[in-house]
Amino acid sequence: MAEYTPRYMPGAAQTWTTSASVSAGNLLVISGSGTVAASSTATESFIGVAGVDAASGAQVTVYTGGIQKLIASGSITAGNTVEAAASGAVAAHTNGTNDGRIVGVAVTTATNGNVVYVQMER
Repeated sequence: MAEYTPRYMPGAAQTWTTSASVSAGNLLVISGSGTVAASSTATESFIGVAGVDAASGAQVTVYTGGIQKLIASGSITAGNTVEAAASGAVAAHTNGTNDGRIVGVAVTTATNGNVVYVQMER
């Protein structure tokens, strides 16, 4: 089973129940009352990053805050604000458009499908 550990300061670890299968390192969103799932689009409901792979209905450790290791959807430049994207990834955010959807700020540069480190907004 794959595992995920934050790169620098570990975020607060919480335990949530999944409503769908998630992979370690997925950006998670609130999917229902007390449940989380991998992000599928830009949304304000992100909660943190999955610490382990988990099947639907299983408990998953969720890391919040700090600098987290995520997967880029499209190109992201260090300093860009990012938002949730499909498959638990993050994408560059267009400032001035739905700014409540910002997940955090990229501290590294990445191309599509590669690792990007993000200082989480909350």
